[in-house]
Amino acid sequence: VGDLRLDPATRQVWRGETEIPLSAKEFSLLEAFMRRPGEVLSRYQLLEHAWDYEYENRSNVVDVYVRLLRRKIDRPFGVESIETVRGAGYRLREDGGR
Repeated sequence: VGDLRLDPATRQVWRGETEIPLSAKEFSLLEAFMRRPGEVLSRYQLLEHAWDYEYENRSNVVDVYVRLLRRKIDRPFGVESIETVRGAGYRLREDGGR
């Protein structure tokens, strides 16, 4: 998606030529976004993908991990690839934030 690349086999992520280390949850969340660029994903959809079905849904854990992802994949590169869609969830821009 844009210059953001993800390899599910090796669990590696790059922005351009720069490799970005992510935790397992951050990787799972980014993978959910990258499989559906441009689509709005609800917090529930993101919880389903990155956490198990037993996880308590009343938490702000998705918001926390989206913020962590933005700090790693966006801020150092001066881009904004993950958008907040008020009242609906989040979306990964199809251009990767460029």
